[in-house]
Amino acid sequence: MTVTYIGYTLAGLIAAAIIFIGARFILAPRVAAAGYGVQTDLRHSGSGAYLSVKGVRDIASGLFVIILMAAGATQLLGWMILAATVIPVADAAIVLRNDGSKAIAWGVHGLTAGVMLVTSTLLLIP
Repeated sequence: MTVTYIGYTLAGLIAAAIIFIGARFILAPRVAAAGYGVQTDLRHSGSGAYLSVKGVRDIASGLFVIILMAAGATQLLGWMILAATVIPVADAAIVLRNDGSKAIAWGVHGLTAGVMLVTSTLLLIP
């Protein structure tokens, strides 16, 4: 098994996971918000809209990964995943700043950032 194959496998798992999470923000926003680590009150005007926006952006992010994988753009895929690592790092900071779950901040968002760093490294190794 080559390093690139492992990188592509991890990238595919990342893409599938973020598409699933995006769909969940659209279809089950309360559940998705709790999984993110911060509770939201959907009775407030606009809350549901913001969660739907997040869902669409997550789905698009997963599709970007799939497109680069299908094109065989290994280096570009690696750089894109490395750049996108800022997303789970920022998510962890947002959860912590808003008195959300520390376990989710570190265990979900922190772990995701770590997996993304490993994945980008495997894809960028010549």
